[in-house]
Amino acid sequence: MFITVIKTKTMINIKKIKIEDKYILPLSILVSAVVISGAWIYISRLNLDEKSVDLSASALKKIEEKILPEKGFVLPVKWGDLGIKLTEAGVIDAEKFKSLYNERGGFDPESEQLLSGAENSSLKITPDNSQVLLNLLWALGLGNKNEILEKGEMVDKRYGGDAGKFASTGGWTLAKGNSMNHYSKHEFVSLTPEQQALVESVSKNIYRPCCGNSTHFPDCNHGMAMLGLLELMASQNISEKDMYKYALQVNSLWFPDTYLNIAKYLKIKKIDWNKVEPKELLGANFSSASGYRQVLSQIQPETKQGGGSCGI
Repeated sequence: MFITVIKTKTMINIKKIKIEDKYILPLSILVSAVVISGAWIYISRLNLDEKSVDLSASALKKIEEKILPEKGFVLPVKWGDLGIKLTEAGVIDAEKFKSLYNERGGFDPESEQLLSGAENSSLKITPDNSQVLLNLLWALGLGNKNEILEKGEMVDKRYGGDAGKFASTGGWTLAKGNSMNHYSKHEFVSLTPEQQALVESVSKNIYRPCCGNSTHFPDCNHGMAMLGLLELMASQNISEKDMYKYALQVNSLWFPDTYLNIAKYLKIKKIDWNKVEPKELLGANFSSASGYRQVLSQIQPETKQGGGSCGI
């Protein structure tokens, strides 16, 4: 909540008169009381504005259904046989991948199809499969040859100059051999110069609340996975506007708490979620770690289990 102090044009003309010492303390107390009373009146007015917004359980449920629908989102990209290519190249060790999810309750048929099927149609992300897609896209972003990985912040000496030291590289333990053996080594998705320029531009405007970096600096799994998704969308001629739209849907399911709270913040400010550009919501002011902290400082946060982990 921000409190704005407004200076009025009305000034009090204080005449130069002598006030006996015995009156100074009572006068100062009176002035302080007036100031404090005014502040409380202003704060109360702000609180009344917030209370005028419907934040009941049913209203918050409607927000959740809009941001995190159980049926998920259909993304406008075909996965095709990328799962097969990723496993054949060794970026994904199929046995390690399946074992991971068997330990977590089972590897469902839809995930099996994405990993080993040859004719996958449009990707669909749901609250249930969001982590599987996160890992598949992580592998794609890590292994696909791209100038962002070869010339960007990941290899910049200002950040250590060693791409293998980050969570998105060293943390990928589902490959055959060392993950860096696959870093920007395979041409799973080919981009024209125009498509590459689009990925460069959009990646610099998409942040994640687990850190302060954009997708152009994919030092964690979410950044690397988003890079893979952007490459996939650009290669299939998705427009810049739609890239932001679908990136927001995916980020929302990867960070459900974050975007529920951003939506709640917007509701308190009487701003409709659908009227804010996805590019703005994905930007540093909302989606970076520091931006999200500013949002949290102004609301009573909502929590929802799942999402957000920077590990496999």
